[in-house]
Amino acid sequence: MYNMFRVIANNAIKACCILYFTVRLATMKPASRIQATIEILERDQNIRVPLDSCVGDYMRNRRYIGSKDRRAVAERVYEIARHHARINWWLDKHSVEITPRSRTICWLALGEQADEKRLHDLLDGSGYAPEKLDDSEIAFAQKIVGLNIEHEDMPEGVLSECPPEFEAVLRDYFGEGFKDEMLAMMVPATLDVRANIFAMERENVQSSLEKDGIETTLTPFSPWGLRCVEKAYLSKTKAMNKGWIEIQDEGSQLIAHVCDAKSGMQVLDYCAGGGGKTLALAAAMKRKGRVVAMDLDEKRLEKGRRRYKKAGLADIIEVRPLSDIRHKKWLKRQKGTFDIVLTDVPCSGTGTWRRNPDMRWRNYGPTLNELVEIQAEILDKVAKAVKVGGKLVYATCSLLPIENEEQVEKFLKNHPEFEIQPLDEALGLGTPFMRLTPHRHKTDGFFAATLIRKE
Repeated sequence: MYNMFRVIANNAIKACCILYFTVRLATMKPASRIQATIEILERDQNIRVPLDSCVGDYMRNRRYIGSKDRRAVAERVYEIARHHARINWWLDKHSVEITPRSRTICWLALGEQADEKRLHDLLDGSGYAPEKLDDSEIAFAQKIVGLNIEHEDMPEGVLSECPPEFEAVLRDYFGEGFKDEMLAMMVPATLDVRANIFAMERENVQSSLEKDGIETTLTPFSPWGLRCVEKAYLSKTKAMNKGWIEIQDEGSQLIAHVCDAKSGMQVLDYCAGGGGKTLALAAAMKRKGRVVAMDLDEKRLEKGRRRYKKAGLADIIEVRPLSDIRHKKWLKRQKGTFDIVLTDVPCSGTGTWRRNPDMRWRNYGPTLNELVEIQAEILDKVAKAVKVGGKLVYATCSLLPIENEEQVEKFLKNHPEFEIQPLDEALGLGTPFMRLTPHRHKTDGFFAATLIRKE
């Protein structure tokens, strides 16, 4: 009898949960989206994790939220993050405390042009909606409703959403193009994919995606890239399931492209991570030769194995995590072994601000000075592994000269056996080094230098 009642009770609980989730899914109002936005921003403020992880964790624990609602909430959160400096300027101007709620109200009024009635509707205190506007919030709203988020009194650094600690160096580097370069990083990143040319030519991959309803254009610089014209869901496409494509920004593809890997070469991808560039190198080599993938993050490195197998390239890729002392010792013995050594080193990530707007204002890892030291150490470690006539390719996703040109200059002073191999100007990527920016190339910001070991 007890078991029977327990089964009935369990079924009743399940039914209530299903009903609850169904109701929430069916009745998520615009006001509920605003509440979700505020909750994510509060979580982001209190937990020091990247914004994409914060959004992902929030959605993962609320499976009742439908796909359209998820997308709308995430887009609003990212827009608020992209307009961080401007929103804070308005709040400071009117002596309003900077909180996730006040930032959201400010964005609704100035970014989405919500009038006072709309603000009251979105913050009405009903179920799953934010609390009603209080008197001070109403007074603030009345001052800013109808205005634009840009204001003539804003300093250029605020208008450009440039963190103060980087403004001087970026102004110096970009000169008159500073504002245009910074504003280009306000635009959301495009969705680029790299065709696995070992499995299928790029044009054939493009045709396959078109059959699945996804329109793409050829990327202007990468010979392997396709750019989705509109938002696309690639997970169910034949090209993705067959391993014919990998999601990869064109700039990231170009780092592998400038390596110029050929069939039969010995290649070391020292900071391989999840294996995006490892795959690009192996595909360019037509699965002939050897690519060794190394990284300190063993879990991330191991995840690459599935991708290598799916792409049909696992046969030539060795995975050697640096967390294992055996592989560290192995590397020390590889003197003059490799035709190409790629070091896509840890960096500040300033080149990815359009993709990770929160990284403009928050650092989640080592300081800039610590990163510069790590980069120099990596170059010193791998230099001996390059054979005479071979290439050492140094790359970052940074805009800062201290991590790029200055790092290369310092390395060459300590390693006179290397010299710069200038990039062909006809590629349109810069010379002697590759310097990509969202404004000039419609990619993330990347830097790459090719250094040749002399006879």
